[in-house]
Amino acid sequence: MITVLLADDEHLIRGALASLLALEDDITVVAQAGTGDAAVDLACTHRPDVAVLDLQMPGLDGLTVAERLRTLAPGCASVIVTGHARAGALNRALSVGVLGFVSKTVSARHLAQIIRTVHTGHRYIDPDIAADAIDAGASPLTPREAELLSYAEEGVPVAEIASRTSLSAGTVRDHLSAAATKLGAANGRAAARIARGQGWL
Repeated sequence: MITVLLADDEHLIRGALASLLALEDDITVVAQAGTGDAAVDLACTHRPDVAVLDLQMPGLDGLTVAERLRTLAPGCASVIVTGHARAGALNRALSVGVLGFVSKTVSARHLAQIIRTVHTGHRYIDPDIAADAIDAGASPLTPREAELLSYAEEGVPVAEIASRTSLSAGTVRDHLSAAATKLGAANGRAAARIARGQGWL
């Protein structure tokens, strides 16, 4: 029996998916979470074989949950399910060890098969998302630029970003300006929105 954790902030979707997966003879849903933080806690408690995670959830997003589960529940394979797939999100998912990445348009029967696939250690990526990722290419941002944009996205002042990252304010401004130029944005915060939309943050 393959044990599964479902994490999605939309209760109706989560409940319907749990009911449909219950029809499968070899799959049982052992826990359901409405937030990323709850998903981590429940995974540590129930030790599921597979975690099916919504990409966007309150608190921790699905990719952050998957990254944490690599350490906290290393036997658990992660599948990301998203209604708004971005190439950058797929690239990040692969970098944190996610084995499945699919659209929310997937049928319950197909998702059950994907769960079986990742449970055996194999990967399944939605072909359309994979094609989009190839077309979009890699993020143009350096790791430092992405880090600083994540602060800018939250509205953190340059002086505080400098303090948190042990950089000078001038260096922070230079990095944010470089990121904005690469993305064709007016400023760091606008660049952060673009980068988030592409899945690069």
